[in-house]
Amino acid sequence: MNEQQVDHIKMSVPAKPEFVGVVRLTVSGIANRLGFTYDDIEDIKIAVAEACTNVVNHAYEDEGLISASFVLHEDRMEIVIADRGQSFDINGLRERLGPVDSTKPVGDLKEGGLGLFLINTLMDKVEINDESGVILMMTKFIHGDEVEKNVDGVPSTQTEQR
Repeated sequence: MNEQQVDHIKMSVPAKPEFVGVVRLTVSGIANRLGFTYDDIEDIKIAVAEACTNVVNHAYEDEGLISASFVLHEDRMEIVIADRGQSFDINGLRERLGPVDSTKPVGDLKEGGLGLFLINTLMDKVEINDESGVILMMTKFIHGDEVEKNVDGVPSTQTEQR
């Protein structure tokens, strides 16, 4: 089955602490538009802020850019945060990514250690490539409100009393 991509949004901001909030607000708006739950949106915002903060703290000695890309599908959003101001082909990137190894001690994770551990916990899938700079792809699936989907109205255990 050949899945169609809905939209692809790209942005670059200076790798400075005051611009992390810009990316965070952007992903919040996009996630809300896609129909993510409040809790999922909060998780996404934390993961994106953590990834951007890693770029701010570790990627550059002087000035640089945070590249953010949001690939929107019917059932998920893929978020790519990259340093070195890289422009990347999303399909080519997929071939070079590898999973974050959560079996390694947290201290062994590159660029932010605990931050990557947190990102891995909050998102459904996290992949990383660190050949030239760091490219982090985070995927969050749209689950919707599990409670509302299963509500039939009146529980079957109730019987009519007349």
